[in-house]
Amino acid sequence: MSLRSKILLACSLIVLGVAVRLLPHAWNATPLVASTILSGLYLGKRWALIVPIVTMLIGDIFIGFYEWPLMICVYSCFALIGYLSSRKLFAKKYNDLMLLSVSSSVIFFLATNWAVWQFTPWYTKTASGLLYCYFLALPFFRNAIFGDLFYTLTLFTICELTLRNVIPGFLSNRPQKLVISTLNHLKMLDRDA
Repeated sequence: MSLRSKILLACSLIVLGVAVRLLPHAWNATPLVASTILSGLYLGKRWALIVPIVTMLIGDIFIGFYEWPLMICVYSCFALIGYLSSRKLFAKKYNDLMLLSVSSSVIFFLATNWAVWQFTPWYTKTASGLLYCYFLALPFFRNAIFGDLFYTLTLFTICELTLRNVIPGFLSNRPQKLVISTLNHLKMLDRDA
């Protein structure tokens, strides 16, 4: 992938992430984890750190900053997810992406809710207080899992179709090439599964 393509993809992921954070949406159902995963898979380690951090900073400028220990935990979770996705431990297959997406949701849920329990006065600093914190966060976790899966699989599909010239073929009014590229892409996905 050329540097121009990398910058275009990174900027697109940042704009999407900021826009969804600023628009009304279900709690914790944003494309931030997906953009972090795609940055790692397609752009490499450096971009896998830059894209989510820049997205969060821009969004937080408009939404508002919060307690520093919580912010450090949230930003660190995205850095860890970016690092894991850039390690190429997961192939660009739907099953691997689903596993990476769900694992990322679990990491984020466990770490950020531990930070809320640890650094806010809202819960007693006991095991039962921690369990209560996790229990109250379950609806957010459900939204995060579904949102992360939806955005990861959707954005991955768009990236793959774009890289294989399916979408550019469609946009340039070459329907024959579109049909052939789509069929070839579907055959390749079946072979990879």
